[in-house]
Amino acid sequence: MPQNEPSFKDLMEGAQHSAVHLEMRDVYGVGDEADDFNHWKATGLRDADPGSAYWAPWVDLISRATARGVTVRRARIVSEPVTDYIRYEHAGASVNVHAGELVRWLPRRRAVDLMLPGCDLWIFDGESVLFNHFSGVGDWAEPPMELRTEPGVVKQCSDAFETVWDRAIPHDDYAIH
Repeated sequence: MPQNEPSFKDLMEGAQHSAVHLEMRDVYGVGDEADDFNHWKATGLRDADPGSAYWAPWVDLISRATARGVTVRRARIVSEPVTDYIRYEHAGASVNVHAGELVRWLPRRRAVDLMLPGCDLWIFDGESVLFNHFSGVGDWAEPPMELRTEPGVVKQCSDAFETVWDRAIPHDDYAIH
């Protein structure tokens, strides 16, 4: 992001009412998750300790947001049978929930008639959209994020998220396939 734009952390810390996240990839390959993901693939054990060095910054950020009244929702659109990466995400989603996020999963086949944005995104207070740009292998692209505030773009993304959210399955009810 250009230096004059707020960071993700700034946007989350500035959110007053809502922060929603739409994830649509079946595989991510971001560097800061690589060690944890490789450990999980080798052992089947996922770091699910909210106080661990891996999770604590996220848990702190989300917990502070929810404590000030921000509703944080995460919806994941996934292909079934799911990839190893989605199994890994599912194994750690209890920490997202512990931090205060509401998490839902939407099987891709139930999204075929939806018009969806081309990138994963975060929407803050229904006023701005932070698009996440990834390479084909799932690592951050350059630039990694793009902030947009045009009302039409925000509305389209918000409408798409709400439709996904309404169809998606709450985390506690979603069984990995």
